Amino acid sequence: MVASLAIFNCNLDSMYRAIIERLFAWKPTKQITPNWLYFNWGPVFLAIYFSYKLKQLSMLININAQNPQPRFIEKVVGILKKGGVVIYPTDTNYGIGCDIMNKKAIGRIYKIKQRDKSKPFSFICSGLKNISHYAKVSNYAYKTMRRLLPGPYTFVLEGSKLVPKIMLTQRKTAGIRVPKNSICLAMVNELGNPIITTSATMADGTIFHDASLIHDYFGNRIDAVIDGSIVPGKPSSVISLIDDIPEVIREGLGDVRIFE
Repeated sequence: MVASLAIFNCNLDSMYRAIIERLFAWKPTKQITPNWLYFNWGPVFLAIYFSYKLKQLSMLININAQNPQPRFIEKVVGILKKGGVVIYPTDTNYGIGCDIMNKKAIGRIYKIKQRDKSKPFSFICSGLKNISHYAKVSNYAYKTMRRLLPGPYTFVLEGSKLVPKIMLTQRKTAGIRVPKNSICLAMVNELGNPIITTSATMADGTIFHDASLIHDYFGNRIDAVIDGSIVPGKPSSVISLIDDIPEVIREGLGDVRIFE
């Protein structure tokens, strides 16, 4: 019995030693770290390590698509206010976003998307009144957007002074969306600022329809993924309204026949 226990302890020492040295890439001399140190402190080291790793994992938050639960929206917005990056559903694709006023978070999204910073992201506003704070809206642009929003469109407008320079093109224009999706609109309303929107796709452009697959793919590169059911998986239609001359830049899910 005693001999068996000694063998068990010896094997346990060796196991802890192997795991700790592998995880921490640390292999000190036997004189510095005798087996009894691994045996007594091995579980502690492993608990600390895995606790740290769990904190690095992004959250997967289920939110009702028709009636978003306020407590979950507040939780997501709390992440955004701390400079976090989240993935959320829209009426087209799942989007990657952050507070447009947080430059560090915007930099994270550029890194995730491997995108040139000379190509600004679009952003989501909560409605037409909110758009008027961040863009110069003519009577024609207002009437056009009132007819089509909320919906699967991105409208290119001249940005206002409230929009950070990193969000504007060289022509001082910005792409603005008001998706027909209760979750992302609730996020913007609760945050008080627009949020970036760029498709959460693989590096090769492959589109995700399922939040759990997105969560697995992006891992700890983002802070949270909102599961808000299946999305269409098609891009928005991009329409420029600069100088009141409508131009279809990209035909997507939104009907563009009215601009032909």
